[in-house]
Amino acid sequence: MSTNHHPVVAIYPGSFDPPTNGHLDLIFRGSRLADQLVVAVLRNEEKRALFSVEERVEMLREAVAGYPNVTVDSFDGLLADYAFRRGARLILRGIRAVSDYEFELQMALMNRRLRPEVETVFLMAAEAYSFLSSRIVKEVIRLGGNVQGLVPPAIEERLRRRLAENRPARP
Repeated sequence: MSTNHHPVVAIYPGSFDPPTNGHLDLIFRGSRLADQLVVAVLRNEEKRALFSVEERVEMLREAVAGYPNVTVDSFDGLLADYAFRRGARLILRGIRAVSDYEFELQMALMNRRLRPEVETVFLMAAEAYSFLSSRIVKEVIRLGGNVQGLVPPAIEERLRRRLAENRPARP
């Protein structure tokens, strides 16, 4: 936490389609590192998302309701510019495996080039979630598997409903 007059604001960006317990673990841990943590849902029209940006923001707001220093927002454009506009000094990113590191390093270095005053901080995923991604959760649920403990129950219910709506009728 900040000891000077300027509160430390951190941004945790992502697509969160859907939010997982891995995301929530990083939000919890990140909320202890900053005075204010902004969970920022990226508006990316090129990605075919299962949930709209508004739905993802709503799910995240419900999931982080118990954290007084966490807010949820959405953004488009460059993350470095968004962080600067929000007065953030930190960008929080999770690393699950070595394969994440190479991509995240490129992004962090580009963000530093664009906005040198904004630092990127990497948090290692908790062991229990080191394999977890939104993509895997959607695939397991789509194939009828059990995702209990991987997403909050309310999000699991939304996932099941959405996938049932999108399932083509059988002849």
